[in-house]
Amino acid sequence: MEKPLVIKIGGSLLPHARQIIRTILKSNKAILILPGGGIFADAVRETGSDGTVAHWMAIAGMEQYGWYLSGFGVETTRYPEFTDKPRVMLPYQYLIEKDPLPHTWDITSDTISAWLADYLGADLLILKSIDQVRADGVQIESIKTQINTSDLDPLFIPFILCHSVNGIIINGTFLERITLAMKGEKVVGTGFGTII
Repeated sequence: MEKPLVIKIGGSLLPHARQIIRTILKSNKAILILPGGGIFADAVRETGSDGTVAHWMAIAGMEQYGWYLSGFGVETTRYPEFTDKPRVMLPYQYLIEKDPLPHTWDITSDTISAWLADYLGADLLILKSIDQVRADGVQIESIKTQINTSDLDPLFIPFILCHSVNGIIINGTFLERITLAMKGEKVVGTGFGTII
């Protein structure tokens, strides 16, 4: 049986959100969408907060982006589970109950999406505004070891390597790439785990 899919929609893709959600809703795959932080998390950074305070404020920001995404016709859920149609997870309540990750700016929605995929035994599709992850300025096709990159939060790569999370990071502004990636077909991006 085909594995279900967690799709993280990066905050930088907010201007493309309507088209991205419409594309995802065309899939018949088991999908759970996790919103990024984007401008909502940036607002938290601007306060100068850190540690536990910033952690929960930023996750509340992810929830705001989730509500925004829901405005394009996708249902919301507060629980990490798959149903017969894609839904967007509003993560605050569940994460505050489970509290699975350190409270630091080294963790963003990147690592939270990896944790969610691992927790659910799902593959992970991360949508960003880049074609491939850059390591020391060079685009790479796969992540097999720790690399130096500012395209992902610092704890994402250690997490996926430790937990053997499978997935790919692609440019979410190209809708056809999203469609292909949801089908498990080869697409321009940076893979990790068995999807490389």
